[in-house]
Amino acid sequence: MGGRALLRIACLGECMIELSESAADKPTDGPGQSAAAMTRTFGGDTLNTAVYLARSLPGGAGAVSYVTALGEDPFSDEMIAAWQSEGLRTDLVARLPDRLPGLYIIRTDAQGERTFHYWRSAAAARAMLEEGAAAGLADSLAGFDLIYLSGITLGILDADSRARLHELLERLRQSGSRIAFDTNYRPRLWRDRAVAQEAVQSTAALADIALPTHEDEAALFDDPSPEATAERLHGLGVGEVVVKCGSAPCLASLEGRQHWVGGETVERPVDTTAAGDSFNGAYLAARLSGAGGPEAAAAGHRLAGRVITIKGAIIPA
Repeated sequence: MGGRALLRIACLGECMIELSESAADKPTDGPGQSAAAMTRTFGGDTLNTAVYLARSLPGGAGAVSYVTALGEDPFSDEMIAAWQSEGLRTDLVARLPDRLPGLYIIRTDAQGERTFHYWRSAAAARAMLEEGAAAGLADSLAGFDLIYLSGITLGILDADSRARLHELLERLRQSGSRIAFDTNYRPRLWRDRAVAQEAVQSTAALADIALPTHEDEAALFDDPSPEATAERLHGLGVGEVVVKCGSAPCLASLEGRQHWVGGETVERPVDTTAAGDSFNGAYLAARLSGAGGPEAAAAGHRLAGRVITIKGAIIPA
């Protein structure tokens, strides 16, 4: 990859309001009451990648836009301000009246295990590719160097919106944009496995770069190994595949060669949230800056290794 001095990158997806509580938040005597307030922030896989990609690009090398839909509420205003403070461009964020961002709550028990509870059925981001919006977005994204999205981007959209998304990606790719895709399979977003398989396969077939996690691919496609995942995606026409394997080395498969790339061992991870998202951001930034695949994968591991030592999806800059 590499090329022009000024790169334009867009990440498409959903960011949600996040509320978190832990076992320390012991209930009071009153039913439904809590002795401590929840912590409120925001999160989303593509937003995490956008932030880390923007941070990892050399100064002045490019601009990262986040593409989603929000409401006209104070929480949406806070999100916009936070993204702008990270240097993200927000001119492609649609603001929809009578809509709100999605919401999820994280509960952490005394053993550190986390459970997630979601309220997102009417989230504004689900409407970002409704009829009439997609055509305007295609015009706005024309000429972008890289478009990034994930399986969660697909999962929040209805079938008609996914079809419009595919048309958008085809049009952008034909005009010279490259497509990067993390399959990021979350079963709760899909009616059934077969629908998810079709949507992910058809989107992967439009991608130049795939950044899957083998655990997801095993769950969705029964891939027995990272090599099988890479082979299947190459068979769809994806030229560059990096299969993440958690703390184990990743498989970077590109230009007819396969490379196993490991990172430094983190003895005591604090929070693995956004490990894969940060890897993606650093990998793409390195590739856009001219690094080879193994070098970029090593950069991904380095950043993910730092991210998991600090609580939260987005660590201090």
